[in-house]
Amino acid sequence: MSRRTIELIALGVIVVGTLAAQTHKEYRYNVGPKARISVNDPYGAISVKPSTGNSVIVNALLYSDKVEVDNTQTGSHLDVQSHLLAGATAETGRVDYDVFVPADATVTLHSSTGPLYAEKLHGDMTLEGSAAAVDIRDVSDAHVHVKTLNGAVTLTNVQDGHIEVDSLSGPVTLDAVTGPLVQVISTSGKIIYAGDFGSSGEYRLTSHSGDIDAIVPENTSADVSARSVKGEVRDDIPLQPKAHTWFTPTQGRAFMGTMGHAAVSSTVVLRSFSGKIHLRKRTAKSQ
Repeated sequence: MSRRTIELIALGVIVVGTLAAQTHKEYRYNVGPKARISVNDPYGAISVKPSTGNSVIVNALLYSDKVEVDNTQTGSHLDVQSHLLAGATAETGRVDYDVFVPADATVTLHSSTGPLYAEKLHGDMTLEGSAAAVDIRDVSDAHVHVKTLNGAVTLTNVQDGHIEVDSLSGPVTLDAVTGPLVQVISTSGKIIYAGDFGSSGEYRLTSHSGDIDAIVPENTSADVSARSVKGEVRDDIPLQPKAHTWFTPTQGRAFMGTMGHAAVSSTVVLRSFSGKIHLRKRTAKSQ
């Protein structure tokens, strides 16, 4: 028997053993209005989507017998947690969750490795992770809190929400995100905002050393101020100057002005210490 054949046989044994160790489990619960659902998963992905009625369905894929799923329900409060057993590692302790909850449920998700995904909900949500990528889509009328170290954060079509994103170094992308408050704070990650800044919200995008790129359509109405202590600041959109400013606009370092002519407009604050800030008009290329 050749060495290559032995290697292929050994690989096949490993693959079969891994597949055999995987276990699917399903749990079903009934909850009342405004339920609270918490999923704590040290290693693995969590996906949350709306269910029908007041049902909660938890589908769990366990990657080995070194991890268990603990569920605790108290009224309309459900806690789901991966319980690591002795000797568990990031690989053997992994559990992937697909969770279906009432659309108005308050959801808390935590995973170190992720990814974390939520869509089509309108209850408050908190998503936290270290390296976990966070993806939130088609959410409305919700408080959305995201906290991550270096995972990428993407929010798409999040409307009329109270948004707070805190990231150490991961990139943050907001596409069609509006609300009374949209706040992103990053230490070194790049922040991209693509949208019209709503009609009467407060938008604060801050990064210490990361770049900030704001891409807005023609009809945007907003009061905008941008300032970088050491980075370059560029404005490709003609702004109407304000009669009174609380800092002196400096060519290439800071600008302040008004976009549009609507009676009600949003307040936009862009800040960086050493990163670049660029305000530009949406074109076919930047769609």
